[in-house]
Amino acid sequence: MKKILNDPGNYADEALSGMCLAFPHLYTQSGEAGRVITRAESASGKPGVVSGGGSGHLPTFAGYVGPGLLDACAVGNVFAGPAVMDCMDAIRAANTGKGVLLLFGNYGGDKMNFAMASEMLEAEGIETRTVLACDDIGSASRDERQKRRGVAGLIYAYKIAGAKAEQPDVTLDEVADVAQRALDNTLTIGVALSPCTVPEAGKPTFMLADNEMEIGMGIHGEPGIRRGPLLAADTLADEMLNALLEDDGIQAGDRVAVMLNSLGATPLEELFILWRQVQAGLLQREISFCPPQIGRYATSMEMAGASLTLLKLDDELESLLKVPVASPWWSNVQ
Repeated sequence: MKKILNDPGNYADEALSGMCLAFPHLYTQSGEAGRVITRAESASGKPGVVSGGGSGHLPTFAGYVGPGLLDACAVGNVFAGPAVMDCMDAIRAANTGKGVLLLFGNYGGDKMNFAMASEMLEAEGIETRTVLACDDIGSASRDERQKRRGVAGLIYAYKIAGAKAEQPDVTLDEVADVAQRALDNTLTIGVALSPCTVPEAGKPTFMLADNEMEIGMGIHGEPGIRRGPLLAADTLADEMLNALLEDDGIQAGDRVAVMLNSLGATPLEELFILWRQVQAGLLQREISFCPPQIGRYATSMEMAGASLTLLKLDDELESLLKVPVASPWWSNVQ
């Protein structure tokens, strides 16, 4: 295992510490173990928005704390859900008396611990709502959407819910409703070219031959739709786009937001090669789109590969996406 680290057991803690030192105007590290990231300047008089998940996916999850995005985030070990107490501390930090939206991926550990945290905080009078990201079409059929994993599409929900929560006099239910509507219209498919190595394990999470790729693989190495030979970029782009369009029924005249995301090791050059063909496919089908988000948004350590996300827009969702934010990882510059 070749990684830039000290003790593998300190990997997540030192990464979070470094992120907060790099951006002290945005992030504050708190919680008993330092596993809760909150805004450097907390907001007041608004519904809170909280997320959580394992380390190894930066800038997801904790990197999206900031004005117009999340108020707090609880972080677990690499590829492991956050602890119940950290979930509770994050919810408390985000609560200003108007309730807290819990917005995270559809993973068993995350669901269990956030459910326990919210149940215990009811005694403190903190109202919560939960919205799960289930955007990964590689993990279950269209008819079993509630079984799908949450992947990069969660970031669109962060942006939309975060912008909605900043509006005057908005309620927790309104923030939860718009987050749910965004995720109901969001789909993602990923492709892996190589595995990653969890520092504490010291070995690859799965194996792929040099001439293989896996379509639909999850961000922890979970199985996808199929494994097969490495495809040319244009063929791969067509296959990914077709899978999303066939699943959701996006059609001519619709407008979408598009995210082309590196899973960690894939460089921008290769994402732009894919984007050429994705854009051509959308234009051919007369589907309009916002300026795309292309870069590292939801990673899987040093996994080589990419994911493609489409969000079918309406007027409100698009307007909320355009609201400026203060974040190193999201730009509204067009």
